[in-house]
Amino acid sequence: MEIDPRRLRVLLAIARTGGILAAADDLRITPSAVSQQLNKLENETGHALVLRTPKGSVLTPAGLAIAEAGEEIERALNVARSRMEGGAELAGVVRVGGFTSFLRTMVIPRLPAWRIEYPQLQIRIIEDDLPALLRLLRQRELDAVVVELDSATAEQRSLPSGMSEEPLLDEPWKLVVPSEALIDTENVDLARLPLPWIGVEPSAANASVIGRLHKSTGARTATIHQYQETLTALALVAAGEGVAVVPAMALSGVVQDGVDVLDVPGLGTRRIVLRRFDRRRSGNGPTDTVARLLRESVAEFDARAAT
Repeated sequence: MEIDPRRLRVLLAIARTGGILAAADDLRITPSAVSQQLNKLENETGHALVLRTPKGSVLTPAGLAIAEAGEEIERALNVARSRMEGGAELAGVVRVGGFTSFLRTMVIPRLPAWRIEYPQLQIRIIEDDLPALLRLLRQRELDAVVVELDSATAEQRSLPSGMSEEPLLDEPWKLVVPSEALIDTENVDLARLPLPWIGVEPSAANASVIGRLHKSTGARTATIHQYQETLTALALVAAGEGVAVVPAMALSGVVQDGVDVLDVPGLGTRRIVLRRFDRRRSGNGPTDTVARLLRESVAEFDARAAT
């Protein structure tokens, strides 16, 4: 298998932007040129690398393998460029906004290693709800924001001029019910759950799931209480107050006494994306470096979850 490494740049752009048109805009070439380079790369590898869907483009397993190799090459070139420019150490402050489960699972545990790897790079995290984070991003008080979406209702969105959106992870939604509340956990009828839904803060992606289930299954949408933190939801469910839909990541490392966590067909997945402005084409600035570190952290988490 002989691959022209120049085509890897196109595949990486598709992976990071989520589509042919967005990749063309990022690379400043025509969509036709992106498609041509992708077709040539697929011919060279002998595999389909990208799956085109109505909501964008996603990499196939073969595409992910090639993209990972492309990132390694990109990383090596960035190191070489830095050495040629006099070995200047990457420095700066990058302010990243996000939601609890992502920051707790993907970012905070990696901060010590990142500090050692880039001693002059300061990563500052800001935790808040989505509207507040996006407002700070628009005001340029944040450099990047990690956003959660319900994949099934995440229609093509028009982003503000200059903003990019890079997909990081799709993960399953889970149904959380009081222990032994459902006799048959193999065939759960979402339209006829014996308990009400626990309400989640309206801007959270979980809220979209309940509305979607009402449209697709006729499930009731009346909720009781309202929570922000998954721990609060689990406590309410364990107390028998209702049921909740939560993402798999939010349950990582969390004690789940008094509840059953169920995989239920139809719940769908949560999509996590990274949004930012003024993305540098060199891919070697402080914010670009932090975006790469986040992608690597997500990839490691995904690999562990698959084993």
